[in-house]
Amino acid sequence: MEPFRAFRVHESDGAVDARLERISLDDLNPGEVVIRAVWSDVNYKDALAATGKGKIMRRFPMVGGIDVAGYVHASDDPAFSPGDPVVVTGCGLSEEHDGGFAEYVRVPADFLVPLPAGLDLRESMALGTAGFTAALAIDRMEHNGQTPAAGPVLVNGATGGVGSFAIDMLAGLGYQVVAFTGKRTADDYLRGLGATEIRYRSEEKLGTRPLERALWAGAVDNVGGDELGWLTRTTMPFGNIASVGLAGGIKLETTVMPFILRGVNLLGINSVLVPRALRMRAWERLGGDLKPRHLDRIVTRTVDLDGLPGVFDAFIAGEVTGRTLVRIGAD
Repeated sequence: MEPFRAFRVHESDGAVDARLERISLDDLNPGEVVIRAVWSDVNYKDALAATGKGKIMRRFPMVGGIDVAGYVHASDDPAFSPGDPVVVTGCGLSEEHDGGFAEYVRVPADFLVPLPAGLDLRESMALGTAGFTAALAIDRMEHNGQTPAAGPVLVNGATGGVGSFAIDMLAGLGYQVVAFTGKRTADDYLRGLGATEIRYRSEEKLGTRPLERALWAGAVDNVGGDELGWLTRTTMPFGNIASVGLAGGIKLETTVMPFILRGVNLLGINSVLVPRALRMRAWERLGGDLKPRHLDRIVTRTVDLDGLPGVFDAFIAGEVTGRTLVRIGAD
């Protein structure tokens, strides 16, 4: 195979240097399946890795990109044949294994999910880790008894990828959704996804009491920090909080009182280390009852590999609304 393009991250003397370059299959981690990549996407984690703002990658150099979708190019595993459309999200891509920002990607066969019915390759990456994470959060909450009849569900970090998908999916299932955001210019966007109420971070008093007034039957939290602590104090009895992100901090300041007096459930969502049966179920639901109704509205930008280096700073600055797709090859 001729050398192909990849967005690769290097480190020298503690400084990160990310750039497009030509590499070969010999430069990639081993694996049973080679994918001809067609689509990828950009996540906050990708921005942390590419800019060096977060310790994401375990070694250098490494191809970035935690998601990829495309066609099997070659396979040593009988479960996959050349031409099969497949999806990979998480699984350690761009952390311990070369990722999806390349024209060809080599991975272990158990990383792959066959493209689910109801989705094409572009749609699968419009969803990507963000949509998969939102689906896992909702699936876990419902497994723990969450229902639309219980009351409103708050989505924190509402304009990001996970937040946008969570609003759309929850509203599509019949939930009343409260969007919590720091962006005062996103009202039309959030209501268009299905939010019935919008609350602004700058106007909310988080309070300091161990228990505040119970306001929501559940929450999807993409931020962490003080706001997650506030959610534990304001969730109704037996409500579920899906903890997804940490952009607002890794500390959790709360008490045991929400958990033992109201029976609040704090559910940790890990989109990387997911049992295969759960991974398959979530992707099947993403092609079915959890498929967002406004997928094209959530995709706000599409770039090619050449445009990748210019997208990451906006993610770090918290300026991104919706999803950024990366077109890598021909469909």
